[in-house]
Amino acid sequence: MKDELTRLRESIDLLDKQLLEIISARAKCASQVGAYKRENGDQDDCQFYRPEREANVLRRVAELNPGPLSNEEMARLIREVMSACLALERQLNIAFLGPEGTFTEEAALKHFGHSVQTSALSSISEVFREVESGAANYGVVPIENSTEGVITHTLDNFTRSPLKIVGEVELRIHHYLLSQESTLKDVTLINSHQQALAQCRKWLDSNMSTIDRESVASNAQAAVNASEKPGVAAIASRSAADKYGLNILARNIEDMPENTTRFLIIGTNTAAASGVDKTSLIVSAPNKPGALYNLLQPFARNNVSMTRIESRPSRGVNWEYVFFLDLDGHVDDKPLQQALNELAEVADMVNILGSYPKAVL
Repeated sequence: MKDELTRLRESIDLLDKQLLEIISARAKCASQVGAYKRENGDQDDCQFYRPEREANVLRRVAELNPGPLSNEEMARLIREVMSACLALERQLNIAFLGPEGTFTEEAALKHFGHSVQTSALSSISEVFREVESGAANYGVVPIENSTEGVITHTLDNFTRSPLKIVGEVELRIHHYLLSQESTLKDVTLINSHQQALAQCRKWLDSNMSTIDRESVASNAQAAVNASEKPGVAAIASRSAADKYGLNILARNIEDMPENTTRFLIIGTNTAAASGVDKTSLIVSAPNKPGALYNLLQPFARNNVSMTRIESRPSRGVNWEYVFFLDLDGHVDDKPLQQALNELAEVADMVNILGSYPKAVL
């Protein structure tokens, strides 16, 4: 038995050595790519991050993965390798809706890996401004939750921003009840963002019905409050427990086990077609009968699938609205091109927010 264990450990040591050699070879290749880009284009304008390229790499990982690690786990490992290699070319600065410990930070690290610099900002508008000013290369903002719906603040910022959507990431949301207290009976107040409170309503009604609930700016702010104030519990992420030194009083308290939030990656550049893409746009039409029907007809005629539609006040004229649409395909795809050309003939305004790879794993 001991000889067999020794043999297995020796095999692991050999495989680790091979992994080091392969990762180092990839890193050297990435450095050469960065040098080539700098030599053949202005460094400030050169596009180091290629979302369509990374999406295709991760899709290929899922197709070729022999196990026993899951596709999600293998993708996480490969993404970290890509993140470290990209940092050799240029370290990206990513702005996100803070403070530290929010699900938006988790989404940023899931998408870009841990070899990036991150900037926690206090509002979605600040994330947009940080990227628009060039202080951050990209921003990460929430757009919708599978149980609570769209984040209207994000939609409203797109109506007045020149930024483009270059990617998306989906994050399974697991809520934890955190506190400096050690038992549920010592909790006198529950803090969290209003969406987290709504997503955990059934659990709270069943287990903490007599405890007051207070909405705060973010789950991370709730965790800060819990770390500073006796008796306060926060609904927040698992990482917030470590970051703020809190005890976990209850795990996975969300009402819907499939609870997922979708985040958008915003930047100043555009993403090339990856083959599995989505396009988002804002459109408006005159306030008259059949206006919405006329806006949607070009997509039906050209067999373009619409996956989401949201309306928001135009902020120009009372009772007039703009519509946010998500469509399957890339603007370079001929069916979508034709549909957009037809749409331009009946719409007052068409603003393409971006074509980008669909979320991968």
